Amino acid sequence: MAITILTESEIRRCVGMDQEAIEIVEDGFTRLANGMATIPPIMRVDIPENKGEVDVKTAYIRGLDSFAIKIASGFFENYRLGLPSGSGLMVIVSAKTGVPEALMLDNGYLTNVRTGAAGAIAAKYLAREKIDTAGVIGTGAQARYQMMALKLVRDFRRLMIYGIIPEEVEQYASEMAPVLGVEIMKAEDAEAVVRGSDVVVTTTPSHDPYLKAQWLHPGLHITAMGADAEEKQELHADVLRHADLLACDRKSQCFRLGELHHGLEEGIIPQDDEIIELGQLSSGQKPGRRSDEEITICDLTGVGVQDTVIALLAYRKATEKGLGEPIEV
Repeated sequence: MAITILTESEIRRCVGMDQEAIEIVEDGFTRLANGMATIPPIMRVDIPENKGEVDVKTAYIRGLDSFAIKIASGFFENYRLGLPSGSGLMVIVSAKTGVPEALMLDNGYLTNVRTGAAGAIAAKYLAREKIDTAGVIGTGAQARYQMMALKLVRDFRRLMIYGIIPEEVEQYASEMAPVLGVEIMKAEDAEAVVRGSDVVVTTTPSHDPYLKAQWLHPGLHITAMGADAEEKQELHADVLRHADLLACDRKSQCFRLGELHHGLEEGIIPQDDEIIELGQLSSGQKPGRRSDEEITICDLTGVGVQDTVIALLAYRKATEKGLGEPIEV
């Protein structure tokens, strides 16, 4: 019996932040909405003394021969060591025998791609068709992947960015201007980003909410993806009250971990509020944005179906290319 070992460089040769990745993740959300996925609760280990956390996510999708189990870490002081804040790996397991088939040492790359893809799906259904300015709060990996993914579903000519570390803002601007082919404006604060943008993505691990309701304006879409644990929060809870349409990746999970969790806790939204899941949008069960004047908000916490579908895409393409090192076990 052999297990295939795949490195990050090999995986990058198979999967990119492109339309194929967006489509495969969108199909995963559709399968979830159609009742085809089994998803256990997230297991998380917190390491507060090092400002770190490790999550384990997975999903089995009926009809597929394999599924993925992902171990993902986020250590937000790693920049002091010259290391990325996110890392991890994925294991492909046979759904027929339970035998591990592949170990994917992606260092969190596939998580970055699938998370960026979810942001693109949110914008596809919830942002205005024509936008001029996008905004991003944060300067890390997801600030990059979210904007690359957004550019695939909405054309924009200007990007406003705000981050708390000036050197990282400068690095982001110099790196991403040629990648996106847009003008990048460095904002003086988060308020300027929100007021000046048609689509805003928040990508920080903040424990203190900063985005305020009075900054909102007609036609704005916000994707909030930084709050993926109970203590994290980017939006003041009353922001949710001002949305004409609230969406999320998985309602039950966001009520436990995300921005919706804080809205529920503070009595801003009720448990039975009409909140649309991405799979309901992608499957056509629910409509998305209905007018250019609506304010829309999507809460993303990361769902196991995303990990299974993106990992299986990478594994299939790696097999087709003859990549990976088989190890007898």
